[in-house]
Amino acid sequence: MIEFDSVCHSYNTSKGKNILFNNLSFRINKGEKVGIIGHNGVGKSTLLRLLGGVEKPVSGNIVRNMSVSWPLAFGGAFQGSLSGLDNTRFICRVYNKPLEGAEAYIQNFAELGDYFYEPVKSYSSGMRAKLAFGISMLIDFDCYLIDEITAVGDAKFQQKCEYELWEKKSDSAMIIVSHDENVIKQRCDRVILLEKEEYIEFTDVEQAFYVYNTNIN
Repeated sequence: MIEFDSVCHSYNTSKGKNILFNNLSFRINKGEKVGIIGHNGVGKSTLLRLLGGVEKPVSGNIVRNMSVSWPLAFGGAFQGSLSGLDNTRFICRVYNKPLEGAEAYIQNFAELGDYFYEPVKSYSSGMRAKLAFGISMLIDFDCYLIDEITAVGDAKFQQKCEYELWEKKSDSAMIIVSHDENVIKQRCDRVILLEKEEYIEFTDVEQAFYVYNTNIN
């Protein structure tokens, strides 16, 4: 279970305080698939950072009784001078994942060939994304954070990613930020619509998008 209890969060800007959340309270239970929707700038990515513990709220409490991933396919934590192999080993040690089998899994999944043994700073953005996605699937989290994930690789590789995420990790909770209605409608049990300093929870995903699209228009 992850619970937000009266969470308030804001940033100081040159034009004054920008309040994103005011008394935000909700709960995410084991195995739930929750969509986060809202206009640009309302705090969707900030909400994921709060969920993952990257940022702390200005006030209120966040209780995490589940392990939470970094945003899926995020490769910003890679050490560029280390190879894909060494980055894999490092992350396995951080998360107490046995090294046995991990290297072979990533080598096979990411399809990097000999580049797996080269510094990550020499990778293309697509190669980094493949490595990051593979490592994300290697570590078993109770809850996965998905922030506007884009298609990686060719159609065959995308099918492999979808199988790993939606089939093999189907028992995990997922928090999905996306502007793609089809993704949210197909994958989510409920939706949180973020508005300026406000939020609305919907158990009816169709109704959530009706309200969202009505507000846009």
